[in-house]
Amino acid sequence: MKFALVAMCVASALAAQEREARGRRLLEQALQALGGERFRAMRDRVESGRAYSFYREELSGLARTTIYTRYLSADVAPGELRVEERQSFGNNEDRGAVLFTRSQAYQITFRGARPLPAETLQRYRETTLCNVFYILRQRLDEPGLMAEWRGSDLWEGQRVELLEITDSDNRSVTVYLNASTLLPVRQVFHRRDPKTRLRVEEVTLYSKYRDAGGVLWPYVIERERDGEKIFQMYSERVEINRGLSDDLFRLPPGIKMLKPLP
Repeated sequence: MKFALVAMCVASALAAQEREARGRRLLEQALQALGGERFRAMRDRVESGRAYSFYREELSGLARTTIYTRYLSADVAPGELRVEERQSFGNNEDRGAVLFTRSQAYQITFRGARPLPAETLQRYRETTLCNVFYILRQRLDEPGLMAEWRGSDLWEGQRVELLEITDSDNRSVTVYLNASTLLPVRQVFHRRDPKTRLRVEEVTLYSKYRDAGGVLWPYVIERERDGEKIFQMYSERVEINRGLSDDLFRLPPGIKMLKPLP
């Protein structure tokens, strides 16, 4: 009886080790599929196209959108993101912007800059930390980051490999990799609503990969929250390593500071 129990424990441990080894291989293969060292050397990115927002599955807004992203070096304070992002709207970027810095978030309009609620920044932080592209670019060598193969499946008519990535704070995201290309096509993670404490499911879909200066990037990105569509981005152009200036990620000098939203 004891021998059988020991044998079962050993078999279970070996199976877990194999899942981890295969998971790490898949993570590395996904990185290579996206561009390998070229992807990891990406300093910044500009995505231009059309963005749509939805409320209860109904279209609630659309705009010409340009998303500027700049990756930061490792020497930032603990708990801060290693990325800055500016989302600008309008043909001439004249309809305002949303700015996410290392530790603040603002809505910028012709009236001034309004700090966004702390929960908005926290949601952006959690979403970014669980984003597979951010993980591959900024977190791949992070202590405590684990990848485990969760099996093969069929999703939307394509064979996929399921990869679960978990960090030292027990954040976990499941990434669906196309079995042929090993490119991410779907990711799922869960977070807690800060007000209700209810579990929220966040799903992102990736498709229409194209070359962007040696890096493959999805030109169509869709997001769902608890089964409802909330966002779609259809890029028409994606560029990397544009040498984006500090000014893009800072508030304009002398801008009027508005009261935070309640």
